[in-house]
Amino acid sequence: MKTKRIPKKITALLLFCTLMLTSTLIAQNTVDAKEILSAIKNGKNVSYENVTITGVLDMTFMDEKAADLPTRRKWYKNNGSNSIEEQIEVKISFVNCIFKDNVFAYIHDEDSKYTFIANFQDDVKFTNCTFKGNALFKYSDFENDADFSGSKFKENTTFKYAKFDKNVSFANTTFDEDAIFKYSEFRKGVSFGNAKFRGNLNLKYTKVDGEFNVKGMDVAYDIDSKYTKINGKSFNKYLVSNN
Repeated sequence: MKTKRIPKKITALLLFCTLMLTSTLIAQNTVDAKEILSAIKNGKNVSYENVTITGVLDMTFMDEKAADLPTRRKWYKNNGSNSIEEQIEVKISFVNCIFKDNVFAYIHDEDSKYTFIANFQDDVKFTNCTFKGNALFKYSDFENDADFSGSKFKENTTFKYAKFDKNVSFANTTFDEDAIFKYSEFRKGVSFGNAKFRGNLNLKYTKVDGEFNVKGMDVAYDIDSKYTKINGKSFNKYLVSNN
């Protein structure tokens, strides 16, 4: 029995179609940070699942704003503020995503001395995500629910001075470097249940009102809880009275 040979043209066409399909799948699984920032600027909710985000996700929009700002000499001389805040009104949702580059909701520009901050007025979700670059949320206000549960922070991260008005979770989250929550405020409680801190945990001056879940939390090195207040009690007194 003779086997029929597939014509070269058909073979080439099949190979081309396979390559195109592969390229399409890769494109669907990779999202440029610029696409996300454009959606935010246009008032569209952001929702991604199982994708890799490339490029710096700067939610402060520093590059857009910096050129139009007065020089340091002018705002400093007039006793003005050096804080430039972006109010993000849309919902932000990332589930099982990888951020290959930095994620910024805070940038301090050493040249101009301006500080750029992003605040979040709606729900924010970064669940089961991996941050391969820095993740900076210093000074950010979270006016609705914030969920970082199950995520992995590989590099520097800070929530210093951040304010959380509603429910917030860092349950099952992993911090490979020092985690900074100094001066943070949790007004409806917070969960660090089963969170893993492979460096130090800074809770100095942190204030929590409501449930404080640290069951199963593991800290490799030191916890700085100086002046921390949990429902009006010191960190240690709260833990003793709730065990």
